[in-house]
Amino acid sequence: MAIKILSSLDAARIQWYHFKAIIVAGMGLFTDAYDLFCIAPVMKMISHVYYNGDSINTAVLSTSYAIALLGTAAGQLVFGYLGDRVGRRRVYGLCLVIMILSSFGCGFSVCTTRRSCVMVSLGFFRFILGLGIGGDYPLSATIMSEFANKRTRGAFIAAVFSMQGLGILVSSAVTMAVCVAFKSGGDGFEVVKEAPAEADVAWRLILMIGALPAALTFYWRMLMPETARYTALVENNIVQAAKDMQRVMSISHLSDETTTEPPPLPPPASYKLFSRRFLHLHGRDLFAASVNWFLVDVVFYTSNLLLSQIFSHYSDKPSSSTAENVYDAAFEVAELGAIIAACSTIPGYWFTVYFIDKIGRVKIQIMGFFFMAVIYLVAGIPYSWYWSKHEQNKKGFMVLYGLIFFFCNFGPNTTTFIIPAELFPARFRSTCHGISGAVGKLGAIVGTVGFLWATKEMDGDDINQVYPEVNRMRIAFLVLGGVCIAGIFVTYFFTKETMGRSLEDNEHEQDNNDEGETEPPIVNGQSSASTLLQTR
Repeated sequence: MAIKILSSLDAARIQWYHFKAIIVAGMGLFTDAYDLFCIAPVMKMISHVYYNGDSINTAVLSTSYAIALLGTAAGQLVFGYLGDRVGRRRVYGLCLVIMILSSFGCGFSVCTTRRSCVMVSLGFFRFILGLGIGGDYPLSATIMSEFANKRTRGAFIAAVFSMQGLGILVSSAVTMAVCVAFKSGGDGFEVVKEAPAEADVAWRLILMIGALPAALTFYWRMLMPETARYTALVENNIVQAAKDMQRVMSISHLSDETTTEPPPLPPPASYKLFSRRFLHLHGRDLFAASVNWFLVDVVFYTSNLLLSQIFSHYSDKPSSSTAENVYDAAFEVAELGAIIAACSTIPGYWFTVYFIDKIGRVKIQIMGFFFMAVIYLVAGIPYSWYWSKHEQNKKGFMVLYGLIFFFCNFGPNTTTFIIPAELFPARFRSTCHGISGAVGKLGAIVGTVGFLWATKEMDGDDINQVYPEVNRMRIAFLVLGGVCIAGIFVTYFFTKETMGRSLEDNEHEQDNNDEGETEPPIVNGQSSASTLLQTR
């Protein structure tokens, strides 16, 4: 009977509940992106309010970026594991509560005069925020994969992840709106030595607004039933799984006996997480998902950090520490982020939504890594030429740099979120997705912190100023290109295609290959992912 329920889910037509689930689950990713990417303009404002417009110490700046990423990695491990042990739905609501409360906590960071007190308080609440954000990653992907039909599963998971692009765009728009409002409502625009007192309110307001979208979807998230695959295959309650699905979706393939006759109890699982059998069956899949996520996050987060550093350094606009520039500095960073999000990031997400179930995950991932590698090499080798006095060269560089974000999202940034939700058995799915994502966030920390320290200027009055010197930037681009090339090889040799297959079909085929031992699993779209669940 369990197979009948899950087959009915795989064959179910697209209906309203699928889109509702995309919105409800996607709002978590929306909040994730808002909170993670609004920190760049916020740090610009903090530098004016508490550092008199000087650059923030590299150690403090790198810690402020890394602390939320550390929390995210921890959240992915802890809540990913709990999602398999306690249930997706129960943990899902807890993650949202943590995100809402910690977003307000960031805004209410204690102290208004001592900068060390403010930064410690902000760091604490951003770590807690990261825990909630981290938990939302494996749970959103797993829930959407287990609700979706096999024909459009990739598009649905990609649509959930695409809400990140909207979150980045809204965070930039909110930042610009707050800056304009506070600047217009200030006491004129005369040049003074210190930032106005109300600027300390502005950055706090930007952080707290990020909690509103998540809070608005909390009620609907709590109404979501547990996924049928978890209820049937992990909790072994086929009757409840059928009732839950019939309550929210129109599934005509279920018979009446499915909801009236109790099923026999299946035998317990034959192996545990990280047992020798688990590593034999799923070690390659976990390795590929984790390493690919690590590599793409090195590129993605470093590219976002490079973005503001490159264009702020080479901007033709004058910079100073005047009162109006506390808003202008943040506005410029947010404006640049909004342009990239609207022109590159969001289109990349939706190209993936459209093509993911037509081209396949592996091909899109390889394609994205390939074009990013090419762009980094083309932009990095003649780097100084782009920033010569010719305005057309600068525009050409901006177009190239925008394409990096397009192919990152129409490529590995999205597929690394999708693939772990399809490769593993139901009882390990959320945990393995969390492990893959946590390794990815370690890559984000390596990229951001490593870049900040590698490009720290060692000459001049301020040895802690981040300075995008030409030779260092060229090396950074070449290194990132090499990371993308490594991603191509890992994807080609280790990543399996899951397009168009039931989650249970993938598991069944892997188990058959293991039992027969006729030939090793074939990669690049020729094999399935996991082992046959004993609960079937």
